[in-house]
Amino acid sequence: MKQQDSPDKSVDARSQDAMCFNQSALKHKWYHNVKYLVVGMLFGIVLVKAEVVNWFRIQEMFRLQSFHMYGVIGTAVVTGIVSVWLIKKFNVKTIYGEPVKIASKTFNKGQIYGGLIFGLGWAMTGACPGPLFAQIGTGSTVVVVTLLSAVVGTWVYGLVREKLPH
Repeated sequence: MKQQDSPDKSVDARSQDAMCFNQSALKHKWYHNVKYLVVGMLFGIVLVKAEVVNWFRIQEMFRLQSFHMYGVIGTAVVTGIVSVWLIKKFNVKTIYGEPVKIASKTFNKGQIYGGLIFGLGWAMTGACPGPLFAQIGTGSTVVVVTLLSAVVGTWVYGLVREKLPH
């Protein structure tokens, strides 16, 4: 595995950002995005009801004491694999007729470091980025500290991204 040194390879790594590939060129009214808010709230309710945002369930997973979270994550991975396969197989387009582009991925050691940091943060706080909002929605206001930390971490990553191994 070779570390990327040239600016061209850095641009190649940036091209793998999902926002660069599937960002819609269509313009919509402000209320167009309300449906995403509704779906997000429904997804948050599902996460809470499935106890995926429960700190004790997450700790059980990291201590290898329960299959609950592994079952949920495994189901999500299989669903994702099947979904991507179906999108590629049938050349699925968005509801507006725009093509769905899935960038090819290359493995690099930065993914290992990033995964370890992500897992450490997940184990320490009991939250990954998606469930943060559901946890706050349940009234766990202390999770706001985790959310702010995630925002700062994302900002710092953007600041030092070019210096990291990709």
